[in-house]
Amino acid sequence: MADLSIVPGGELVTYGETLPIALVIADSAHHRAEAVDALALAGCAARGPIGFDEAARDFSRYDGLDLVVIEAASAPEALLERVFARAETLARERQLGIVATILPEQIDGAAAQLLGSHAQLLCDPTKAERVGAIAMSTMRGGRAVREVSGEAAVAQLRRLNEEMARIAETLVRLTRETDGPSAIDHRTGVRDSGNAYRGPETAAPIEIAASEIRGVIRARRLRSQFFEADLFADPAWDMLLDLFASDLERRRVSVSSLCIAAAVPPTTALRWIGTLHEAGLFERQADPADRRRAYIALTAKAIEGMRAYVGAIRRAGLSLV
Repeated sequence: MADLSIVPGGELVTYGETLPIALVIADSAHHRAEAVDALALAGCAARGPIGFDEAARDFSRYDGLDLVVIEAASAPEALLERVFARAETLARERQLGIVATILPEQIDGAAAQLLGSHAQLLCDPTKAERVGAIAMSTMRGGRAVREVSGEAAVAQLRRLNEEMARIAETLVRLTRETDGPSAIDHRTGVRDSGNAYRGPETAAPIEIAASEIRGVIRARRLRSQFFEADLFADPAWDMLLDLFASDLERRRVSVSSLCIAAAVPPTTALRWIGTLHEAGLFERQADPADRRRAYIALTAKAIEGMRAYVGAIRRAGLSLV
């Protein structure tokens, strides 16, 4: 049987079974409407919506899904952890994508369950960010979106094209370019120096003070007092510096704190955290005292890369920026 979905404007459109299908989990009518609207713009059919009470019990009976959309802003706190856990299990078993819209105070709890390439976390997102996240999730899932017919479908595709044009800037940030097929080890995200000459190596370990790295971070933040912050947005490097300083200080960093250190909107920071986690530079560490909290740290390879970089900067007589 074909699936029905509501597109912006209120009309019903019938899709063939080849379109990506998403299960919407939301309690409030407002958040349900936002999710269904974004799904329609991304060319997906919506199933449900169902409430958090039902989702917390079990939603594995829903077959043929490609994506689970969770609107956590309206969720009862007592049910949220259970729904995240069930969604994570189902996503891994069936190779599904997850798009979860969360509040700032829900960042740590969501990251404790849903950090990975299959899940995208959005915090106070724009419509464009919602559509972009859904589109990326369905593309990663490999589900082909085939042509649909009818005037309503044509109008929907026109709206989709217009919306996707607005999110082009968001999506292009996720594009990775390399200098060659072996330039970067994508399992670690650290460039292989190969046989390139790097100058004399010192036998003694490199001594790096956390205060030195914190000073670099403060200097980077000072730029926003004189220039628009967006001109120098570099969340990946800002987070690497913050985690490196925290490692030197033997201090643990929560996901929400790292989002603040990134100096970009939370949704952008969460996207970069997921990307760097997937690249093998970040690792998630559970809080044994609180399952709702997750910490983020640099992997051993990332720490090695940061130390090597600082050493190279010093040998060249340059300043760390």
